[in-house]
Amino acid sequence: MQSVWAGAISFGLVTVPIAMVAATEDRSVCFRRIHLADNGLVRNRYLCEQEDREVSYSEIGRGYEMADGRVIPVTDADLRSLPLPTARAIEIHGFVPMAAVDPLRIGPGYYLRPEGDVAIRAYVLLQRALARSSRVAVAKLAWHGRERLALLRVRGDVIVLHAMLLPDEVRDPSTLAPAPAAVSEEELEEADRLVEALSVDTLEGEEFRDHFREAVEAVVEAKREHLQLPEAPQPARPARVVDLMAALRESVDKAKASRGQT
Repeated sequence: MQSVWAGAISFGLVTVPIAMVAATEDRSVCFRRIHLADNGLVRNRYLCEQEDREVSYSEIGRGYEMADGRVIPVTDADLRSLPLPTARAIEIHGFVPMAAVDPLRIGPGYYLRPEGDVAIRAYVLLQRALARSSRVAVAKLAWHGRERLALLRVRGDVIVLHAMLLPDEVRDPSTLAPAPAAVSEEELEEADRLVEALSVDTLEGEEFRDHFREAVEAVVEAKREHLQLPEAPQPARPARVVDLMAALRESVDKAKASRGQT
């Protein structure tokens, strides 16, 4: 697998050369933009304002726009030589329990693989120390145009890195909190029963698959063959809950029935 970043993990005085590899893949349905009149593909074109002409992607770099409108070119070499400890290193700053990390702050995961035979022993040492501690490492690295926090954890025998949001990047939810409402202990106990009835041991299985792609492919195939389009199921009209306890009990019974429980 192709790496998306290369550097080293800095763990005290121990340095572990690594490469970062995407741990996930995007399985979203990809549509192309088309001209509705004739189904022709619509493509992006890049215009240079200075020369008023189209330029190729290979001619495009990056620049930093100043307040006065001047643009200062910034090259890849400039970014590689930033006067920043995290420019080519993942610096571990501490270890915390996973429960102490707000899931809202955790981004997509990347596998870290050791680079070279010399790195393997130090990599395995860090991986085992992380696993034995039952904690995750919090680190910093410069990536995608900024210095970021990162979370390091163990998955199997591999160290996984998640980019993290900074505290001020997560909005305060207090303005969205509902008004106080009275909930009885009996209702809470019935809600606990529903949670138990809907509990699963793994996130594998038919109910956790993405059926959107299959539905899109069915529509595309029908249109290609000039067949009748598949009918969309009618969404159930949400019932107005008058008796919360009765709704909870009925939900528990349905959940148990769907799992063959009594």
